Amino acid sequence: MQQFQQYIGGVFSDGSARFESHDPAIGTAWAMMPEARTVDVEAAVAAARAAFQSPDWADMTATARGKLLYRLADLISENAETLAQLETRDTGKIIRETSAQIAYVAEYYRYYAGLADKIEGAHLPIDKPDMEVWLRREPLGVVAAVVPWNSQLFLAAVKIGPALAAGCTVVLKASEDGPAPMLEFARIFDQVGFPPGVLNIITGFGADCGAVLTAHSGIDHVAFTGGPETARHVVRNSAENLASTSLELGGKSPFIVFEDADIDSAVNAQVSGIFAATGQSCVAGSRLIVSNQIKDVFLQRLKEKAESAQIGVPDKRTTEIGPLCTKAQLNRAVDLVAASVAAGAQIVTGGAPLDREGNFFPPTILDCSKAPDAPCLSEEFFGPVLSVRGFDTEAEALAIANDTAHGLASGVFTRDLTRAHRMIRGIRAGIVWVNTYRAVSPIAPFGGHGLSGHGREGGLEAALDYTKVKTVWLRTSDDPIPEPFVMR
Repeated sequence: MQQFQQYIGGVFSDGSARFESHDPAIGTAWAMMPEARTVDVEAAVAAARAAFQSPDWADMTATARGKLLYRLADLISENAETLAQLETRDTGKIIRETSAQIAYVAEYYRYYAGLADKIEGAHLPIDKPDMEVWLRREPLGVVAAVVPWNSQLFLAAVKIGPALAAGCTVVLKASEDGPAPMLEFARIFDQVGFPPGVLNIITGFGADCGAVLTAHSGIDHVAFTGGPETARHVVRNSAENLASTSLELGGKSPFIVFEDADIDSAVNAQVSGIFAATGQSCVAGSRLIVSNQIKDVFLQRLKEKAESAQIGVPDKRTTEIGPLCTKAQLNRAVDLVAASVAAGAQIVTGGAPLDREGNFFPPTILDCSKAPDAPCLSEEFFGPVLSVRGFDTEAEALAIANDTAHGLASGVFTRDLTRAHRMIRGIRAGIVWVNTYRAVSPIAPFGGHGLSGHGREGGLEAALDYTKVKTVWLRTSDDPIPEPFVMR
């Protein structure tokens, strides 16, 4: 089996233990991974802290940091296909998506490379004539970045990129499910020339790795992507070190289609929103809210698309739907579909695992028009399962869209510009896509609220989140300081 190592302080090692990683397409072990435990976490945080305080990094100019990030981006581009193949092998994501996504990941590092020397402070027009006052933006410190297995190189880039641009150092915990591409990324990073310890990459399990890392006294900020329940543990852990947090969590994103929408375009976007990546996406458009005037036509076309999707092994370029990453995800999909059907949802297509080797679950559509309380409408599947509800009025569509504890993404399809603006204002979500879906850019921040978390990743906002403001007062008068017992 292939062997992978962790990366701490610029050195590769096996970790305190080893564990097997399984190929989701066939269910068998294919690689051995390093399992970080408390001693490894301690070493990683110590390395990051030492690097943060070292003149090699602390005194490096922002422009020089940017040049290193440019070099990293170039190496990612050169190694994109290797990274894509590893991600496909270890997570089951189809190769046509991993190849495209990882090639674009390099653009995130280029964006933050260019932004590194543009994180500016400010001069304040202070109300005291003998004072000059300005703000400095300084790096937060040591960042614990925790990423899930899905789109992990992308989700790591929107943490590592702004953190290093701002001058922080990072301990990144890759998911124990499918960590191969992040551990290979460490080998690429090692070639760039960053000082040792600026980035450390480990993987391991909850109690012995994740909990130790997020509660560690040497951590200043925790950037977490994952589920709400794990996020609650992260927030509790951060009470130990009073670290700030940014949480990018899951969603039950509404996908609203009005009667005047371009149906072909909306159907294709809905397929992208829920069946691409086998539904394993935090922004999955998992709740279709469609006008009753076009519902039957829309569902028929969507059903045809779902049933014609090419299901197969993820390393074939013709495959459109691959396996779910873990057996646990497969079982969850089975259980939630069964519970939803029991609550009155009707299966339009799919609904049961495929009778084949691996964690394969077909594109599934559940019509919940007569089952408004079906669990598929409120619980995140993280799989290719779409719940459908019809509506008659704009107000009803908005009410259904906002009937969720999440608030990450949303989609609106309509040709009516004024209606689109009303929906943009009314939908409670961090992202609103209008007449498109699942589009991203390093320039545009993303994130949510409620059970979808807080903070933003991507864009200038993310870089500022990795800084703290220092206020500097400089007295310009040579006169003696006046009355010492009165605050100025």
